[in-house]
Amino acid sequence: MNKSFNIDDLVVMHEDRHIIVALKPQNVPSQADDSGDPDMLTIVKQYIMRETGKESVYLGLVHRLDRPTGGVMVFAKTSKAAERLCESIKNGSFEKTYFCVTCGVPRERSADLTHYLKKNEAKNVVMVVPMLTEGAKKAQLHYDVLETKQGFALCRVKLFTGRSHQIRVQMSTIGCPLFGDAKYGGDPRTLKHPLALWAAELRFTHPVTKEKLNFIAWPPEDISPWKAFEMGKYLNISAITSDPYKDR
Repeated sequence: MNKSFNIDDLVVMHEDRHIIVALKPQNVPSQADDSGDPDMLTIVKQYIMRETGKESVYLGLVHRLDRPTGGVMVFAKTSKAAERLCESIKNGSFEKTYFCVTCGVPRERSADLTHYLKKNEAKNVVMVVPMLTEGAKKAQLHYDVLETKQGFALCRVKLFTGRSHQIRVQMSTIGCPLFGDAKYGGDPRTLKHPLALWAAELRFTHPVTKEKLNFIAWPPEDISPWKAFEMGKYLNISAITSDPYKDR
């Protein structure tokens, strides 16, 4: 739970007239849900209203992160920006890179994974199903094993599709569930820790200026399992970066 998250906790990495890029903490919903807990869409709207003095503002949610996942998100401040960002997601030019730590080391050090997924909405669980199953959605990703320690693996994952729980389900399916993941078979010894899945990097073309943008947020290096790995070796520090824990 992260019931205490509020506007003063928001980390804004970039803002202009068309977009705003912010850091989503773990266990904060991307948008309002039945829990009633503070969510990113609402908090970012409140931030913009406070900064502009307006009583109402437009804010488009163009992509989501699962609640337990932290990291970089971009929001659209105009409908035009929202439309163009959504189109870039559809055509594959919107690039998302994640880091995760798996329980067990993948057999292949680098691989593309393709599965067909179906979500049980009542149980909030996603399953791998045969391709022709009604409601099945194709899920594709690429992973690289960067480092291994004591039976755990630090992996970089690039998503080609954005399915619910995708990385968690696909990595579990190859026998390597994520550290801290009770839902999809993580090692019980890791379950006292937050889910080790972090949206580290976004690359996209600005919807209006057409500038190539690259935003990076570091995972919380002072907690397990991230502190066991040298994360700085694997992040492109020449990009626009944000350390969410600096000066906090």
